[in-house]
Amino acid sequence: MVSKNQIKLITSLQQKKYRKQEQLFIAEGIKVVQELLFSNFELLYLFTTKQDFLDVSKDKVHAITDSELKKISALANPNTCLAVFKMPNPKEWNENGLILALDDVRDPGNLGTIIRLCDWFGIETLFCSEESVDIYNPKVVQATMGSISRVNIVYGDLELFLKESSLPVFGTFMDGNNIYQEKLPKEGIIVMGNEANGISPSVEKLVSQRIAIPRFGNLQLTESLNVATATAIILSEFKRS
Repeated sequence: MVSKNQIKLITSLQQKKYRKQEQLFIAEGIKVVQELLFSNFELLYLFTTKQDFLDVSKDKVHAITDSELKKISALANPNTCLAVFKMPNPKEWNENGLILALDDVRDPGNLGTIIRLCDWFGIETLFCSEESVDIYNPKVVQATMGSISRVNIVYGDLELFLKESSLPVFGTFMDGNNIYQEKLPKEGIIVMGNEANGISPSVEKLVSQRIAIPRFGNLQLTESLNVATATAIILSEFKRS
C-alpha cells in the first residue's frame, strides 16, 4: 500500500525543483529498476504489483495495486513497478579520452538515448550545459534503460569548460568536413547541439574542427538528423577510427 504522504512525495518528484530539494528521483519498469538496483544508487522505496524483486530488503518493498501504481506513475501506461532512489554524490572525473558535450539538448528521450549511446560506445563522461534537460527527469531515466548508472554525467558552464580544456573540440555542423574523410583522434570533446538550433554561436567560436555527416539522398532535402541519431553515427565513426 502507498500512503498519502508517499503519493505526494513521488508525484512531486516529477518536477525538477522537488527532485533537487529532496535529492531523490523515480525509476519505472522492471528492466530500469533492476539495473539501478545493481548499481551504486541507494533505494528508498520500491512499489510493485508483482513479486519480481526477491533480493530487495522487505522493509523497502511495498505491494500495491494497478490503480495505486497509476496514481504515482509518470507514465501513460505504468509498468508493474516504480522505485524511488537517492541521487548519488557527484563522481570525480578526468579530462581524457573522448568526452561528449551537449549544448542545450532539451528532449528527455534524446538525452536518455544519448546516455545509452555513451554506455554502448564506452564514453565515460557526458558533459551537459546547464540549460540541458535534467538527467533525473523520469522520461530521461526511462529512456536510459539503466545506463544512467554507468555514465558519469556532469552539468556545468559549457563555454568555460571548452575554454579551459586542452583537448581538441569537434563541433557538428551541416557545413562541416565530411566525417568519413577525417582523421579522428582518440581524445577530444565532441559537441552536439540543440534539437532546433544546433550549436549556439558562443560555443561555435570555441570549436576547433567542424565535422558533418554527409547526406547521400538524391534530392538532398532533409534538413538535419535527430540529435541522438547523429550522436550514434559520430561516436561510431570516432571509435572505428
